[in-house]
Amino acid sequence: MSERRLLAFAAAGLLVLSACGADGERDGAPDAVASAVGAPPAAAPTATPECGDPVASYQPTFTLPAPGEMPDGTYMQEIQERGRLIVGVSADTLLFGSRDPISGRIQGFDIDVLRAVAEAIFGDPDAIEYKVINYAQRLPSLTDNSVDLVAHTMTINCARWEQIAFSSEYYHAGQNLLVGFDSDVTEIEDLVGTDQKVCVSTGSTNLEELQNNYPTIERVEVADLTDCLVLFQQSAVEAITGDNTVMAGFAAQDPFAKTVGRLFTDEPYGVGVNLDHPEMVEFVNLVLEQMRTDGRLEQLALEWLGEATVPPPAVYGREPVG
Repeated sequence: MSERRLLAFAAAGLLVLSACGADGERDGAPDAVASAVGAPPAAAPTATPECGDPVASYQPTFTLPAPGEMPDGTYMQEIQERGRLIVGVSADTLLFGSRDPISGRIQGFDIDVLRAVAEAIFGDPDAIEYKVINYAQRLPSLTDNSVDLVAHTMTINCARWEQIAFSSEYYHAGQNLLVGFDSDVTEIEDLVGTDQKVCVSTGSTNLEELQNNYPTIERVEVADLTDCLVLFQQSAVEAITGDNTVMAGFAAQDPFAKTVGRLFTDEPYGVGVNLDHPEMVEFVNLVLEQMRTDGRLEQLALEWLGEATVPPPAVYGREPVG
């Protein structure tokens, strides 16, 4: 196990108790929880728009400029003149974006991707301002320009392309389950027709999957996925569903939990960008392409997740809006 993963796991027990920091300290149980049996008419999912291949991003039309020499009139130059890159991240998703309780630094796979972008702009990976956001705040934070980028285990899909733009895919995940170590549940289908509750985050593709394909499973919906782990540990829910990357982090925090089942969705992760800044999407794509070529993306997977996976190849061909 790498030193990074060892430190992350050693500190994991403190994450549930300090999930939100200044953006929302909690002393006990989550105070905003909604239960849902099936999919009520008011919450029924809408049809997913077609957008071709969801992971297709913008083909770069320029070469990567030197740090500190961002082209005139670009959004990258605006960020350079500001002196920092503003990013939306998680602070309680172990291994991808979590606050180290010892150093206070936010760290993880997603964070290191953003640090690479900052280094490409400034020559300094620490020229970053972090804004801690939850799942439901990811898209609004981009559309209202309160952040420049979001890297927050965010799945690329057609519905989201209607509101924001994405970089090329940098990690491929999938949805699975976390249950108690003595649970007989082995697949999502085992929850159908039972009174067992599954916790899921609002604003997530994981909730959409339950609404669309498993509407009779009793859901407990929370704004912040970390609240699911609190409810699970209080025996208020029997299972949690989410991306396997996040469920693995939860399992590392709770010795009485285990992840089970196949990956029953595809969750390609991309960096989110405002639709008004296509050149920023191209810039991030150039940084990611460099990270694929020099092995940094593969190394991040090894350091944070313990797996030397080959990063997904870039797919291009999408045309910017307008």
